[in-house]
Amino acid sequence: MTDNAIADVASAGFSGGPRLLADIGATHARFTLETAAGVFEAVRVLKCDDFSGIVPLLQAYLCEHEGRRIHHAAFAIANPIDGDDIRMTNRAWSFSIEAVRREFGLYTLLIVNDFTALAMSLPGLQPTDVLQIGGGQPVAKSVIGVLGPGTGLGVSGLIPTSDGFVTLGSEGGHVNFAPCDEREYAILQYAWREWPHVSTERLISGPGLELIYLALADRHQRQVEPLAAQEIMRQALQDKDALALEAIECFCAMLGSFSANLAVTLGAFGGIYIGGGIVPQMVSYFAESPFRSRFEAKGRFSTYLGQIPTYVITTPNPAFYGVSAILSEHLRGRSGDSSLMDRIQQIQTELTPAERRVAKLVLENPRTVLNEAIAEIARLADVSQPTVIRFCRSLGFTGLADFKLKFASSLTGTIPVRHSQVRRSDSTHDLSAKVIDNTVSAILNFRDQLEVHAIDRAISLLRKANKIEFYAVGNSRAVALDGQHKFFRFRIPTASYGDAHLFSMAAELLNPGDVVIVVSNSGKLPELLHATEAALAAGADVIAIAPHQSPLARLASVCLAVNHTEDNATFLSMISRILQLLLIDILAVGLSMDAGVSPSESRAREASRLSHLLISHLDS
Repeated sequence: MTDNAIADVASAGFSGGPRLLADIGATHARFTLETAAGVFEAVRVLKCDDFSGIVPLLQAYLCEHEGRRIHHAAFAIANPIDGDDIRMTNRAWSFSIEAVRREFGLYTLLIVNDFTALAMSLPGLQPTDVLQIGGGQPVAKSVIGVLGPGTGLGVSGLIPTSDGFVTLGSEGGHVNFAPCDEREYAILQYAWREWPHVSTERLISGPGLELIYLALADRHQRQVEPLAAQEIMRQALQDKDALALEAIECFCAMLGSFSANLAVTLGAFGGIYIGGGIVPQMVSYFAESPFRSRFEAKGRFSTYLGQIPTYVITTPNPAFYGVSAILSEHLRGRSGDSSLMDRIQQIQTELTPAERRVAKLVLENPRTVLNEAIAEIARLADVSQPTVIRFCRSLGFTGLADFKLKFASSLTGTIPVRHSQVRRSDSTHDLSAKVIDNTVSAILNFRDQLEVHAIDRAISLLRKANKIEFYAVGNSRAVALDGQHKFFRFRIPTASYGDAHLFSMAAELLNPGDVVIVVSNSGKLPELLHATEAALAAGADVIAIAPHQSPLARLASVCLAVNHTEDNATFLSMISRILQLLLIDILAVGLSMDAGVSPSESRAREASRLSHLLISHLDS
């Protein structure tokens, strides 16, 4: 047997063959093939500088494994992950997750933040994989913090749940650097010469160590050449150079203070774990460095921090364990240990030739199948519409809609419900699904972009209001009337005006302590702007429910932004109205939670609770 054949036999029990795992940083990319649970083979480390992007990088690794069946992959990447388009922070690479998946013919491609992956690796680490530096014993089922300086400074956490942990997404390395003594303040002043904002990552990282070295040389009035972080550590640990030693001493002290801040922020009694590319290279020195003394130097909270253990992760490539766990959990959640794509691949020989053409389309263009109507799927596969239905039933689904529902949740883990264009050729089923999906997508996006501080400010104004008035015209009048009915139940004098002449007159009669809620799809209507100016001139506060950058938003005391755009020439602004109604419900729920709510007002609280139930249902 060939080596590849032997490896494929070894991985036969691992669904979909070996899984491709990667930890891609700004400097190095580490790859492996997971051939069985926790078994990592063909580990390679490649320099990112040698490649122009992620596709050539993957090609360089995979060319050594031609003939291997790789259907599932998961990559940890040193970058925030938000949607399909990835733009790396510390490297000029950008790519589409879906385009990469298709380029390499993968059924599954998960992209996660590198410290999310590192955090997920922690529950599986053994005592031999870490070195404890100070502190007591970790408290079971407690929050765990993780950070690591490398090219940048990664930060994450693990929060216990009833059946495991969830990871905390964080960009905590970008908080402002806080000096703890005069020397660190001098280093900060040196950094300010180049950057007006100095994040913690600027100093507690590989480039940060290089900056500390130059700043200390400047402080000692020494002329030195810039050195790479690796060379600074070599000169410190091997040559015992005084300046290099001071640089890594200062680096470790800064890391101790930042780790303590993370510990008290999270309440991390499960411990603080340190990974990354720098600290594991100087473990012996680090254990004797100022790190732990600075970790506990927290004044009144020194005893609190003294209980919390700190660890250095010493096992190589710990992120592999994290992305493996994430990928395994994802595949397990789709259909046992086998994904829907695997099932389609496996049953092809049992399908008719026409059904196999549908299967081929699904495997090669899964998102097209997910988003298109049955007529277009049939056309692309060159089959009849009944053949598409028969294909779905061959997989055990009742029809195309049932198949799409399962397929959407099983494809990559990154497919959001998104806007789809309604076409004249759509069936009643498809146009209904698209309208609902478009609304769901808008609500979820709206939820993610809510400005909580603005909502808090609006609720505070409403709680103190002597009188509440709603101004709106056209399609927004229904929202204003809904608000009037809700807030009137709080026994607050409430009125709604939909005529420009009337609300202009009403605005002039307002007094300080009154609140006006102005609802507008455009935020540009002159009549509403004039009434807003009159209300403000009378001393009232104005809450605008309008687009964020609109003239109305700029005038108002508070803006609750609804930025959804629609084709008003063809359709009424239905989605915008739903988002506006949700804001009214959110305000009503916030108002009902005031301590002064009476039993007679509980009906308003119950009605407003519907918005929360809707959001929770969509989220699940």
